[in-house]
Amino acid sequence: MRNEPMAYLSEMGIDQYQLIHPQRLSGYQAVSITLPSDCKLLLVSAVLPQGDQAEFLDRVLKSMQLTLAQVRHIYPHQLPQLEQPVEWVWFAGCASTELPSKVLNTPLLSDIDGNNAERKALWQQICSYS
Repeated sequence: MRNEPMAYLSEMGIDQYQLIHPQRLSGYQAVSITLPSDCKLLLVSAVLPQGDQAEFLDRVLKSMQLTLAQVRHIYPHQLPQLEQPVEWVWFAGCASTELPSKVLNTPLLSDIDGNNAERKALWQQICSYS
């Protein structure tokens, strides 16, 4: 689920930047994002879940009969690069778009964990697809 090169740079204390609007560069061709066939849920968030957030995500996934191995994370600006649909798309802390998937809309994971009202709202969204 981690973006390994970015994680390594972060661990080494090296600043990293991503273009928010790469299409504005003359001649730039955005790289398409192809998800592995076992990916069942795409987490779209400006924050990569780590530590407590990853543990919370794992608990939610278990209730959905999914595992962390079946989840991929992308940043919101990468969504237009997505090539194929996925069963679930979870927008956490960012605006959602219309997709041919089961869509969850929530605040950031850190804002849901420990907040009973937000956890209930998430659970109701998940159950609405049953």
